[in-house]
Amino acid sequence: MIGSVIVDPPLVLAPMAGVTNHAFRLMCKQAGGCGLVSTEMISAYALCHNHQRTRAMMDWSEDERPVSAQIFGAHPEIVADGARIVQEAGADIIEINMGCPAPKVVKTGAGAALLRDPDRAARMVAAVSSAVEVPVTVKMRIGWDTSNIVAERMACLCEDNGVSAVTVHARTVSQGYAGEADWNIIKRVKESLSIPVIGNGDVRTGEQARLMFDATQCDGVMIGRAALGDPWVFARIAAYLHRKIKLPEPSFRDRIEGARQHLRLLADLFGDDRAAREMRGHVAWYLKGINGAAVFRAKIMACRSTAEIERVLDEASCQC
Repeated sequence: MIGSVIVDPPLVLAPMAGVTNHAFRLMCKQAGGCGLVSTEMISAYALCHNHQRTRAMMDWSEDERPVSAQIFGAHPEIVADGARIVQEAGADIIEINMGCPAPKVVKTGAGAALLRDPDRAARMVAAVSSAVEVPVTVKMRIGWDTSNIVAERMACLCEDNGVSAVTVHARTVSQGYAGEADWNIIKRVKESLSIPVIGNGDVRTGEQARLMFDATQCDGVMIGRAALGDPWVFARIAAYLHRKIKLPEPSFRDRIEGARQHLRLLADLFGDDRAAREMRGHVAWYLKGINGAAVFRAKIMACRSTAEIERVLDEASCQC
């Protein structure tokens, strides 16, 4: 439980830019096993300046709940104002991003840059916690590099200033997504806090999730890249955690049908043109490992409409 929000199963879809829009969140919820979904990173500055495409990122449905909306920004007051807007839109949880390593985010003083400025991070957490009534969480990396591991200090700072849970991506900023996640840091953070801790990093299977829970005593596990092209991963992990059942991986035909469903949800959300553009990357993930996948990916990249993508998926289906 995060504040008053029940997260069951304790498996969380990570916020991923360009990925975790309404369509993908719904795919994960409908597949089962996902206890909490997260939006893409939402710019507090853009919200406060009424940027319509940013405000559209707060498009969620009752079928997705509970929903965590992740916001980012450099200035505590602006992030707090953005949090108020997100709360008014109906988010169940508001998460502050303190982990994004993207240079364009860090150079503004947002995301992982806050790990280097604990005083400003504390002011931001306090401002957001005071501005809204829904639970506030923070997602962070463990530090800037291996010489500057600050996760325990930052997590305690966050708890002291009112957050209801902390998610720890157990890599440094300098690692990006390379190398192994250091689960021992998650364990140390858990031992330092009285609020829930969610672990993130290197979990793709039920066995790995069980290992993370046992090794760190964390309260939940966040899944990111493992869900790309595989929204069913949560159901498989949940089945293993709760019943020690190993559900089969989706067949190629299942994945193609999943891609088709995802495409239609995107078309409902964005219209045909944008849905076709958004789906190109997703189709590559869904088709991974299928005979002739490289050829089909090239064809998908040339598609300009959802109808064209549907035809390529029909062709790929014949290979199964």
